[in-house]
Amino acid sequence: MSNTLPALPYAYNALEPYISEQIMTLHHTKHHQTYVNALNAAEASYAKAQSPKERIALQAALKFNGGGHINHSLFWKNLAPSPDKGGSGGQLKAGALKDAIDRDFGGLDNLKKEFNAATLGIQGSGWGWVGQNPTTKRLEIVTTANQDPLLSHTPIIGVDIWEHAFYLQYLNVKPDYLNAIWNVINFEEAEKRLL
Repeated sequence: MSNTLPALPYAYNALEPYISEQIMTLHHTKHHQTYVNALNAAEASYAKAQSPKERIALQAALKFNGGGHINHSLFWKNLAPSPDKGGSGGQLKAGALKDAIDRDFGGLDNLKKEFNAATLGIQGSGWGWVGQNPTTKRLEIVTTANQDPLLSHTPIIGVDIWEHAFYLQYLNVKPDYLNAIWNVINFEEAEKRLL
């Protein structure tokens, strides 16, 4: 069974001015599609591999491209147009997610501050996550390198911190990108993941 590029649940320009149409188009149709293509190729090679040595040699490609596909598939749903574009992006409403954020971070503003600081600490490329600890059921901020998927926690909110996610608009000013993205975070989707 081949992996496929999921359709976006909104138009490429729907997240402007926070994420440009140019970035969204390139990010989705080129970067994510490349992960899908490479994952399919690695899976096909793995299926044909004759020895454990051949399979081991393919594990890095499976992890990197599989992680890229998983992370981006979560990321697209993790975003929504802002209210001025007819969406609910950036709007945290009363409910289980707001209660958990208040309990574990002392409110949304503090979550943003802690998340942005931790995510800015990523050296090179990676992802910032708000994940639910499976043992304590508390929300925690976690980072992963490269395209490593979040395996230690249930992913609630994930933000791509690779340069391809922001550079055409924010250049090398990651803090501006991280501050802006909260305006299009889909808290409704995040709450579904929490529940």
